[in-house]
Amino acid sequence: MRQGITMLFLLLSLKISGQELQAVNLRTDHKINPAGTSLAPVLSWEIIASQRGCMQTMFQIQVTEDSTSIGIKDTSTRVRTSQSYNVSAHLANRSILPAHKYYWRVRIWDNHGNVSPWSAAASFTTALAGKQDWAQAQWIGYEDIPDSMRVVPGVHGGAFKFYEKHKGKQRPVVPLFRKEFQGGDHIKSALLFISGLGQYEVNLNGEKLGDNFLAPGWTDYDETVLYNTYDVTDKLKAGGNALGVIVGNGFFNVNKERYKKLSITYGMPRMICKLMITYTDGTVKQIVSGKDWKTAPSPVTFASIYGGEDYDAQLEQKGWDQSSFDDAHWKQANIVKATEKRLEPELDNPVKVMEILSARTVTRSRPNVYTYDFGQNASGIVELKVKGRRGQTVKLIPAELLNADKLSNQKATGSPYYFSYTLKGDGEETWRPRFTYYGFRYVQVEGAAPDTASNTGLPQVTQLNFLHTRNAAPATGSFSCSNELFNRIHTLIQWAIKSNLQSVATDCPHREKLSWLEQDYLMGNSIRHNYDISLLYRKLLDDMREAQTDSGLVPDIAPEYVFFDDNGFGFRDSPEWGSACVILPWQLYKWYGDTASIRKAYPTASKYVQYLQSKAVNNMLSYGLGDWYDNGPQRPGVAQLTPKALTATAIYYYDLVLLSEMGHMVGDPEGAEKAAVLAEKVKKAFNAQFFNRATKVYATGSQTAMAMPLCVGLVDAQYRKAVFRNLVDSIEQNGRKLTAGDIGFHFLVQALLEGGASQLLYEMNNRDDVPGYGFQLAKGATALTESWAALERVSNNHLMLGHLMEWFYTGLGGITQQDRSVAYKEAIIRPEMLGDVSWVKTSYKTVFGSIISEWEKKAGELTFHIVIPPNSRALIKLPAMKGQQVMEGIQIVDKQKDIKVKGYEDGRIVLTVGSGDYRFIVK
Repeated sequence: MRQGITMLFLLLSLKISGQELQAVNLRTDHKINPAGTSLAPVLSWEIIASQRGCMQTMFQIQVTEDSTSIGIKDTSTRVRTSQSYNVSAHLANRSILPAHKYYWRVRIWDNHGNVSPWSAAASFTTALAGKQDWAQAQWIGYEDIPDSMRVVPGVHGGAFKFYEKHKGKQRPVVPLFRKEFQGGDHIKSALLFISGLGQYEVNLNGEKLGDNFLAPGWTDYDETVLYNTYDVTDKLKAGGNALGVIVGNGFFNVNKERYKKLSITYGMPRMICKLMITYTDGTVKQIVSGKDWKTAPSPVTFASIYGGEDYDAQLEQKGWDQSSFDDAHWKQANIVKATEKRLEPELDNPVKVMEILSARTVTRSRPNVYTYDFGQNASGIVELKVKGRRGQTVKLIPAELLNADKLSNQKATGSPYYFSYTLKGDGEETWRPRFTYYGFRYVQVEGAAPDTASNTGLPQVTQLNFLHTRNAAPATGSFSCSNELFNRIHTLIQWAIKSNLQSVATDCPHREKLSWLEQDYLMGNSIRHNYDISLLYRKLLDDMREAQTDSGLVPDIAPEYVFFDDNGFGFRDSPEWGSACVILPWQLYKWYGDTASIRKAYPTASKYVQYLQSKAVNNMLSYGLGDWYDNGPQRPGVAQLTPKALTATAIYYYDLVLLSEMGHMVGDPEGAEKAAVLAEKVKKAFNAQFFNRATKVYATGSQTAMAMPLCVGLVDAQYRKAVFRNLVDSIEQNGRKLTAGDIGFHFLVQALLEGGASQLLYEMNNRDDVPGYGFQLAKGATALTESWAALERVSNNHLMLGHLMEWFYTGLGGITQQDRSVAYKEAIIRPEMLGDVSWVKTSYKTVFGSIISEWEKKAGELTFHIVIPPNSRALIKLPAMKGQQVMEGIQIVDKQKDIKVKGYEDGRIVLTVGSGDYRFIVK
């Protein structure tokens, strides 16, 4: 009886403890239960706590290979730290081996004396260690080319004469590969490691593995090729099995047909794989790609990342990816030479189909031509369902705009681009492209009619859907407010973000699809408030490192598939672009606490700054694109309102400041000191050239010329207030119009917020009568456009210029962090109440969990709902004068033991709080 009571007490204690404190949302290498992690994986978790002010004081982790034995062995010692992210899995006192699956869990202690129960178990599967682990796996292809016919780097545009003697003129075969094998009994695990260039899809026994699109991610294929890992343990049969792979071109091969931003030939489509089957008795069987595989052309008769895709269903070979298929008529695969120096696991989130949009309207544009309007300009492909006779062909032409005849307008987005599908004629057929995508809102259908049309004699389209594809980075933020225009602007910018998050951050999803680097750091705050880009930006650092030249130049795009050799115009070498290699690692550190990226990127950043120093004259840089697409009197393009030397030298100075900070972090005090000394020289030269001490104006006095020096620290302390006042005054005198461009607008938003002029930002953007966000919406834009004026002749889905997004979170929501804080360990909540905005709801998920900042104006009072996640704390600044009553719940804040009143500043009460859910009322 006594033993039963004791057991009941222990169970109740565990239950209560679980309610008090829990570790949840376990992640390995920043993913949930990933396959293909590094061999030095890092672990992270979030905390749920019922008590306010919760801080982790200690943790303990367990790692094992057997899910049934977790908790029995492989337990770490108790580690006294508040660290709950980027924790080494090796702390569990065990070796992490390649091609193994592991399970892990964690328990934590907090500052209130609580101990959590062990968390639910998470898992991860490691990738291969290196080339030696690929055994005898070889790259195989349907065809190959000699090195003399390679075209790397690519050639801009068509360059038709150049291609008369190169394979770029040839349409590559999009091949199928297959291999049969016996599975056997008593399988413990089966892991498939695979890559296909440019992109691939893999089937096992007739079933597609995973839901990746355009895998693997884009890289410089002479440097690094990425591969993916699939756990197929539950998909193998004891008897006959078959692997089937189809490989398309991607950026590995872009021939000169149809539209092409560039033409490039690393080689012909190829694949490599290794299937590792481990049996319960410890034996291992390996199936690897080699000359014993069979290959044949696929029904994909044309595939181009820039030109579209054609599919002939008459060429389908039923059951080609199953063990019962007769492949006697297929040929033996060719062994082809590897291009890459490194074959690495893909650690970023994959690109996937993330949303499905249905057509809002279908109109007959002309006889036998129909236009489907999906109501949203976005990146993606179509999914066609159609009935008809064998041999009939449907052509689908996507476009983001229509011309005067209500037909697809591809003038600004790359023409011709289209999909085509030839029917096999056996009932309803379903098809979607595999190896291309575009940016569009409309699809013009030729050669078929909606099934609602009568007596056309054409194939019947029973359904046409828009599949939006993008990087599957998890969502991190939410925003809404009482101002409907701001909600629409938020959606406008968000669609541009979504459309351009691929395996790189592209500028646009149609005509270029290139990774222009300036937007990565300038739009970084806007993007990461919406999505967790920690993995994507780590990959971008790798791309920049591989693109860096021997001289230290980091080109404007990376991977650098084509040289924009412009004789110094700036399209290959613009300091505001290449500086991403310095600024991005610092942002990763500040946003996510990522010190590893600082260490890894520091040599690249140092070499690039040395390159800039070699280009400087009297410590000034005076070349590049400048404030690209600023809003001036001429057609948008190269900076009109701000000297190029101002933006180039300002970013050079900022690079030096950050390099000095990073030098101290990585243990290079000498390098840090050199960068700091040079920064002071650049600052002196910059102010000597551009600052008028009499007028307190920089250069032309443009929005960019005034804001950028304020933000990067070039303005001496005694002049900051005057310079800021002049900035505000000049905007007021110019009718509060937006003029800053791609480079400057980010700094303008930052300068006005930090200077206390959010009301001016509100007034500049709460309108639609001059070029800007509201103007674009009034013209019918559904995604952020390339130009402030939403010109038809340029892209109407573009990532740059979306910097107001960050202000929705940092200004209206008021979510920022203290200057020396990392990963929002020390948050600041300082919401702005402006204009007609009567309520705001924002949330932002940090490494610790979600910060929530919501407020509402009511009759006679302001209410605030603020949530700070466990293991972090916050400084809260609410509008309240001394003497006003400020309540939290039913108590005055002065009486709350969990809240400290620090004082008053700038018409606000300043409070310090730990984690918790707070509801404040200011009477």
